[in-house]
Amino acid sequence: MNRNSLYWKFALIIGVTALATWAFTPPSEKVRLGLDLRGGVHLVLGVQTDDALRLEVETTAEQLRQALADEGIHVTVSPALTEFTVTGVPSDRDAQFRTIADAHTGQSYDRTSAPGGYLFRMRPNVVVQTRRDAVTQAIQTIERRVDELGVAEPNIAAYGSEGDQIMVQLPGLHDVARAKEIIRSTAVLELKLVEAGPMPDRESLLQPYGGTVPADMEVLPGAPDPGGIPMYYLVRRVAAVTGNDLRHARPTLDEFNMPAVSFTLNREGVAKFSRVTSQNIGRQLAIVLDGQVQSAPVIESAITQAEARITGNFTQQQVQDLALILRSGALPASLTYLEEREVGPSLGADSIRAGIISSLTGLALVTLFMLFYYRLAGVNAFVSMVLNLVILLGFMAYLGAVMTLPGVAGFILTIAMGVDSNVLIFERIREELAANRTARQAVNAGFRRVFITIVDTHVTSLIAAAFLFQFGTGPIRGFATTLFFGLISNVFTAVFVSRTLFEAILSRKPAGTTELSI
Repeated sequence: MNRNSLYWKFALIIGVTALATWAFTPPSEKVRLGLDLRGGVHLVLGVQTDDALRLEVETTAEQLRQALADEGIHVTVSPALTEFTVTGVPSDRDAQFRTIADAHTGQSYDRTSAPGGYLFRMRPNVVVQTRRDAVTQAIQTIERRVDELGVAEPNIAAYGSEGDQIMVQLPGLHDVARAKEIIRSTAVLELKLVEAGPMPDRESLLQPYGGTVPADMEVLPGAPDPGGIPMYYLVRRVAAVTGNDLRHARPTLDEFNMPAVSFTLNREGVAKFSRVTSQNIGRQLAIVLDGQVQSAPVIESAITQAEARITGNFTQQQVQDLALILRSGALPASLTYLEEREVGPSLGADSIRAGIISSLTGLALVTLFMLFYYRLAGVNAFVSMVLNLVILLGFMAYLGAVMTLPGVAGFILTIAMGVDSNVLIFERIREELAANRTARQAVNAGFRRVFITIVDTHVTSLIAAAFLFQFGTGPIRGFATTLFFGLISNVFTAVFVSRTLFEAILSRKPAGTTELSI
């Protein structure tokens, strides 16, 4: 064996080990722990999918009413949970009504005759899909909001047999109240034209309309005046621009150096904003957030820029949270907290202690067996397994993977995989020695012939680990993460490190020796 080559191999092993050690040192700061080890909060939220159905029906009904009004057909629309009725259709315009209605309801509603008009009922498959979409969208929105909070590796997934619940696990989170408020906030942003207001009471606001709210309008509360008196606005029911047209939101300051939120619209939102401002110069445009008018500036000219601002009586923390919620999108339905459980750090400490003890116990017992059965070669196996665990920890710390309790089980499985690989190699070397090969020939042949077997078993296990990570959640993904990196490091230690140690031993023996302590 060429000594220079051996030196380079040892240099590589020492370098990889040093890099891995540096990656997870100190472990308390570099190794990220999951909820079961670090502690945190476990939440179960119920998604009120009826809200999504009601919103879908009301939106469709209002869009149909507006489209009919544009054609001079004035009707009364009465929405319910999964259906709405249209009454007052002129008999001479019935055919035109049906054409417009079909264009707006499409394949989502069944139309039947009803007293004085028509009944549009959402089809059962659309109801099921709308509920399912509401849960999926809620999960995606919560994920974006939790990511903004900086929580490491949250676990957010559908939960329960009915499929209308969401489980949220937030490792290491301390400000639970703020997280809960941000998670469940709907934050629906709308820009609506103001028809009247502000007024101190609804009666004064609706006096020009005979005390009733017109079908295409609604009354919304606004921010109190300087004297603390609540104000009300009469605005268009259909929003000119909605939060769906939002591209970005960030905290800022207004012209009086007070906290505000600046938001940017996407291309479609800019087109809508430009159109509504150019057609309504001199009118007020209300900025509505969660059904409350935050401000209602007068449109002085056509606004073609993409950025606007929400002002109000906000604190700095409120504008930061509001910007976060707007960036992540509005929830499709309201949420209720069904369960809240805090996992204390003592449980995590106990789990870590138990995991370390079990891992070290397993490593010690395996080492004793290897020393007894394979004699001096058992030391080789011990060194390989220790380096395997060190490199595995370095992998996880460097890539920011989270260690969970099932991940500790993955560590123990990694020890088992290392033992299995060494047993395959050692037994093959024994067979070669029994066939009267020299020690060097036996080692070379043993590693060469077992290499394909080791690669085959590890690639198969890597594929399984990848599928577990892709389709699993929570504990399963924690186990898959440790297993994946453990398999990669095991190939390096079982094949390269172990062989290098054998070559170092053989370099001190005569070239034709057949003696090898194995």
